[in-house]
Amino acid sequence: MSTTALLDRPATAPVRHLRAVDRPAAVEPAAPAAPAAPEQPATRALPAGTAPRGFALYVGIDEAKAAASGVSLGVLVEALRRTLSDLAPAAETYATVALAPVGSGGRDVDVVRLALHEPSAVARTKEDEPEDDEPASGGVVVDISRKRVLIDGESAAFTFKEFELLQYLVLREGRTIERTELVTSLWQGTSDEDAPGERTIDVHVRRLRAKLGRYEDIVRTVRGVGYRFDRHADVVIRYGHGTPSPDRF
Repeated sequence: MSTTALLDRPATAPVRHLRAVDRPAAVEPAAPAAPAAPEQPATRALPAGTAPRGFALYVGIDEAKAAASGVSLGVLVEALRRTLSDLAPAAETYATVALAPVGSGGRDVDVVRLALHEPSAVARTKEDEPEDDEPASGGVVVDISRKRVLIDGESAAFTFKEFELLQYLVLREGRTIERTELVTSLWQGTSDEDAPGERTIDVHVRRLRAKLGRYEDIVRTVRGVGYRFDRHADVVIRYGHGTPSPDRF
């Protein structure tokens, strides 16, 4: 290599030395925050001498809306029952359906609460509706909302169980009810020892008919099966705020 070539080469660039940089102190990862305790719902003061025994969940949905979601009311009920059984196997369930006149307006859940006589919903409705105290001039009035029976305008002295029996038949108009169904439905929660036999139902029906007097034939006997109520010209049914519904599930 010639001297000229060496002189033509640029001076060597000064060497840069990297200065050591202190490593930052290792940062301890923050401990995960403890999960917040679930917020407890506010507990209402209970009346003295009472204790919770269960709850009611009112569900507002009609058959058309259920079908649009690919289910039916029966499917929803069974799904809720299975979920409850998984969470609390000891829980007992009882399902009923709320009926309303076709074309009646309002939110589904409000209709359900009224039909099943949820106290606060009924109380609000009563504030806006006058009481109907006008007695019928004749025949039998079965007043479901007030749990009473008027015969020719006079209040009949029905026992609670006699009224329950008549109401059960009235709400299932046109259907023959077997004695075993009456025992099972009207004596729920009764032990086998305390539950009446099928023949005891006959005794209750005889007493019921005796108090109906000349209208005793509104409760019909279906020989060998049970009893039924059919629409009768002498009978008026007052449902009040919604219709207590027959069992459906």
